[in-house]
Amino acid sequence: MHSSADSPTDRSTAESPLDTLYQIETPEGIDLSVQVAGPVPRILAYAVDLLYRTLILVVLGIALTFAGKAGVGFWLLGSFILEWFYPVFFEMFRGGQTPGKRAFSLAVVNDNLTPISWGASIMRNLLRFTDFLPFGYCAGMISMSASRYFQRLGDYAAGTLVIYRQEEGNPVALPQVPPAPPPRGLMLQDQQAIISLTERSAALSKGRQQELAEILEPITGYNGEVSVRYLQGVGRWLIGTRQKPAAGAEGESQDRGVQQ
Repeated sequence: MHSSADSPTDRSTAESPLDTLYQIETPEGIDLSVQVAGPVPRILAYAVDLLYRTLILVVLGIALTFAGKAGVGFWLLGSFILEWFYPVFFEMFRGGQTPGKRAFSLAVVNDNLTPISWGASIMRNLLRFTDFLPFGYCAGMISMSASRYFQRLGDYAAGTLVIYRQEEGNPVALPQVPPAPPPRGLMLQDQQAIISLTERSAALSKGRQQELAEILEPITGYNGEVSVRYLQGVGRWLIGTRQKPAAGAEGESQDRGVQQ
């Protein structure tokens, strides 16, 4: 007779979904997660970079046409540099993004999610020749397909990942009200609710804002539109927004965090 309770192994399997998330825990106990990039966007990014390198070589070849054998030598030198150090340059000086990777919002990082180092970048790019073996990037495709985090051989050797880099969102537009100190006895969950109300003011109707504000009427002593503006001021105080003092006011408001 089988028990209805799941075994630890079953629970572990159920809690580990197959996805493209890579998660680590920092020494400070902070959990970080990113989305790793699969073979298709990486191939497309490589194709874009290959196009750029080809265009550079074509222009360089035309410019060196009249230099004879010396021009051929310079062209071969430029071809070598572009092939092996083009990605290293951009990975080190452009936040882990070559032009191709930037076009698809990809970036190379160390496997502990820190910015890629010189040694890791050089290692992963010099080992690209192993990923090309025996031809057509065959070894690299097999490696990425067999890897949980789509790492090619160079990534394994260098300890790197290719991830999606999320674009930073626009800052939240806060209501234009002066910061106000919170009332005494305000619980932490109430402070968090006030901050949420302040940050979402632009997305909420006036009626909904007043409805939420009236929940705290016993604490604030305000109702109606006055309570909304007061709570928005408290929210700005808790968020820590700097407010320029009015003419004749003494001192300057300081950043304040959530009071616990």
